[in-house]
Amino acid sequence: MISQTAEYAWRAVVFLADHPNSASTVTQIAEATRVPAGYLAKVMQSLSRAGVVRSQRGLNGGFTLARDAAELTVLEVVNVVDPVRRYPECPLGLPNHGKQLCPLHRRLDDAARALEDAVGRTKWADLLEVPKSRRPLCAAPPAAAAKR
Repeated sequence: MISQTAEYAWRAVVFLADHPNSASTVTQIAEATRVPAGYLAKVMQSLSRAGVVRSQRGLNGGFTLARDAAELTVLEVVNVVDPVRRYPECPLGLPNHGKQLCPLHRRLDDAARALEDAVGRTKWADLLEVPKSRRPLCAAPPAAAAKR
């Protein structure tokens, strides 16, 4: 239900949330999150335009979160790069369905709503409030190592 683009955005935001005191370049984020740098650059551009991340050029430039990780929801990031697909009516356009969803599309829409509800309540800081060994991207190098 979550696209690879959304997954890449999630990885980048987790990395930035875990390194709030320094700007990170696309290369640093890509290496730490195992995301192709060219693709990540496009994702970061979208997040920057939406105000999720802040971009700073020049020496010591890079990306930081534009808001505190305790305020930013996981759903906000998804909605920027690839919103969860909902079914307002039967996508097959079958006349006997009218505006009603068939059982298949009703279940798909219910699942999409449940996903939106779950990630809409989840803040990025929540994902980092676990022991260091269980954090997302726990195998990623620390910020200092990523800058070498």
